[in-house]
Amino acid sequence: MPRPGFVLEVDRSTPPVLMWHGEGYRLERLPADRSRVVYAPEPLAPLADPDEAIRRALLEPLGDSAPLPELLFAGMRLTIAFDDLSLPLPPMRRPDNRQRVIEAVLDLAAAAGVDDVVLIAALGLHRRMTDAELRHALGDRIFDAFSPSGRLRQHDAEGPEGLTYIGKTDHGEDVEVSRRVAESDLLVYVNINLVAMDGGHKSTSTGLMSYKSVRHHHNVRTLQHSRSLMDRPHSELHSSAWRIGRLLGQHVKVFQIETTLNNDAFPSNMAFLQKREWEWGVRDRASYLASSQGLSLLSPTARRNIFHSIKAPHQMTSVQAGEVEAVHTRTIANLHRQQVVDVEGQSDVVVFGLPHVGPYNVNSIMNPLLVMCMSLGYWFNMYIGKPLIRPGGVIIVSHPTPWAFHPVHHPSYIDFFEEVLSATTDPLEIEKTYEERFATDDWYRHLYRTSYAYHGVHPLYMWYWGAHALEYAGATIIVGGNRRAVRRMGFRPASTLADALEMAEDHVGRDPSVTYFHCPPVMLANVH
Repeated sequence: MPRPGFVLEVDRSTPPVLMWHGEGYRLERLPADRSRVVYAPEPLAPLADPDEAIRRALLEPLGDSAPLPELLFAGMRLTIAFDDLSLPLPPMRRPDNRQRVIEAVLDLAAAAGVDDVVLIAALGLHRRMTDAELRHALGDRIFDAFSPSGRLRQHDAEGPEGLTYIGKTDHGEDVEVSRRVAESDLLVYVNINLVAMDGGHKSTSTGLMSYKSVRHHHNVRTLQHSRSLMDRPHSELHSSAWRIGRLLGQHVKVFQIETTLNNDAFPSNMAFLQKREWEWGVRDRASYLASSQGLSLLSPTARRNIFHSIKAPHQMTSVQAGEVEAVHTRTIANLHRQQVVDVEGQSDVVVFGLPHVGPYNVNSIMNPLLVMCMSLGYWFNMYIGKPLIRPGGVIIVSHPTPWAFHPVHHPSYIDFFEEVLSATTDPLEIEKTYEERFATDDWYRHLYRTSYAYHGVHPLYMWYWGAHALEYAGATIIVGGNRRAVRRMGFRPASTLADALEMAEDHVGRDPSVTYFHCPPVMLANVH
């Protein structure tokens, strides 16, 4: 049986802990007798035969759905949508879960004589995927069959000819979806649940909708009132997404397929990254020393290229299919089996070490806005119950936070960072003054539709993503970051972790209690 997540109370005999620092990592010492380390559970055993598990899920669906073969018929319009490159992280070794599931669906569709089949990457407001990224997610067989014919598409949230307006929810939320989806006899959605925030109705209400729809749950008020983003019953974002998804379901039959992964995130030569430090053997210590010293000799670009080449040995731990909400309930239960760690009480300070990759910088640069989003948006929200820190506590982040942006992927980020944050960091003021301009800018729209750029409004949403943490925490301190970039975001720079902990005392008093959230692998703190 795998061991559950582990909380280590630090004393003077505790070895240093490994802490990520962007495209690198280092060993750090935490204050003895007032610190603790939260470690992820060890990887669950994968499914013995994932292809057979997928087949059974399609034939034995959850909820009130009929088996998939009974929903397929000759002459129908079948659309298969799938999650984009923002997950899993790091990208998984082939075959990807999406490939396995879609191949199974296509085999059943062929047996039923279905000829009109279109695949759609559910981008939402994210950047388009490259052919190489699509091929990796879908496999050679699917890519070679669908891409040349134009039956492999990527969702366009800005093309009016490709969108259909369905109506408003009872809360006034606009539902405008991909026209192909709206005109389909069946939508099959293929999801990978890396974190509890994803899946369910959020799949369609984010991935296949227009900006007119997404703005209803990606706004400051909604995100400030989401407690937490990983805990759906206490998330306003999910309440809105569920209303939108339910209205879509009244117009289009949706068959949801969701999979979960174990948290085996790094290949064997980097296995020390997900071990508890006192369990390191001679090989682990040697690997750490060789890799950390070797990385220190390389340029940031070279280090970035090395880390983005990592393919994780994630393996499938569950698959469920059928009616959206029944499927998602089972998915979350399976995800919690892998990720939940019980933690007793909150602390004055929480420490996060950010790795090289997040959902929005795959094969790209983690720019300062994404550092903010990863730390205050994602890592802070990796909880159910209560946050790891008390109200008014201090968040300490380890990341180089370079003043650097990918010019193709993040053009509107550059303008937002230079123009908007130099004027204000207040999410409500940003939303009121700048959102419409960034969302409707013709050049940003052109780059989103024809190049590989995130939607023009995306950097604002990254800022909103941390809105709850900005209200909740007393201060954010970034260790080792570009000082100008850190200050531009309204945070405090520190040279070392020791300096940051001393600075935190200005906000929480002498000798604060400290929690280090030792992530990745991904986990959820269940704080009692």
